Amino acid sequence: MSGHSKWHSIKHKKAKVDAAKGRIFTRVIKELTVAARLGGGDADSNPRLRVALTAAKAANMPAKNIENAIKKGTGELPGVVYEDVTYEGYGPAGVALYIEAVTDNKNRTVAELRHLLSRYGGNLGESGSVAWMFERKGMISVPIDNYDEDKLLEIALECGAEDMEKGDEYYEIYTAFEDFQQIRTAIDQKGIHIESAELTMIPKNSIKLEGKSAEQLMKLIDTLDEHDDVQNVHANFDIDDQELERIME
Repeated sequence: MSGHSKWHSIKHKKAKVDAAKGRIFTRVIKELTVAARLGGGDADSNPRLRVALTAAKAANMPAKNIENAIKKGTGELPGVVYEDVTYEGYGPAGVALYIEAVTDNKNRTVAELRHLLSRYGGNLGESGSVAWMFERKGMISVPIDNYDEDKLLEIALECGAEDMEKGDEYYEIYTAFEDFQQIRTAIDQKGIHIESAELTMIPKNSIKLEGKSAEQLMKLIDTLDEHDDVQNVHANFDIDDQELERIME
């Protein structure tokens, strides 16, 4: 999971920039709306809405914005109808890409993403072409500075987690997909400060990249991540730490 943890550390840093630009609000509002439309506006009986609410609170989203997004999802307020859509394809050096998006116009979104992938040496594939290369997991991020690694690992395993990794700024606690909410609640009840909690896709194997291919892939993922409709980008790659620092400079 090391490649995934590394990319997630980058995403944490990007999230701070996105928050400053207000971009993260757009993503969270879409997720709140879709979650409420599919599962109702009661967070107690809607696990996806609970995850979206966690993200909204982490982004310091005003309560009124949250309330309005949920009401638009349940139909209590008028609004754009968003729907989930996933795209699968390949980037430079054959890296598998699994892209999760929320859109009000699938034709527009697929055309724009196809164009972005082709610009950076990638292409869209058929549904199911790369999904099998990933496993859906729950991931809970806890700030490193707050806790001792061995103690936190003990608590995480006690709560039912599968594994934990140490990144640059966060411990990443991994759970089975179906146990995510239960374990998140258990860890929270232990008094552990959770920075973020989400369902994600973990690659089963990673492709080692360097040089031009690494640069091209990072530019592609960065561009996809900034697209208004894209919620998450998952890729099965790994880049050496020094190489990554050089590219990110």
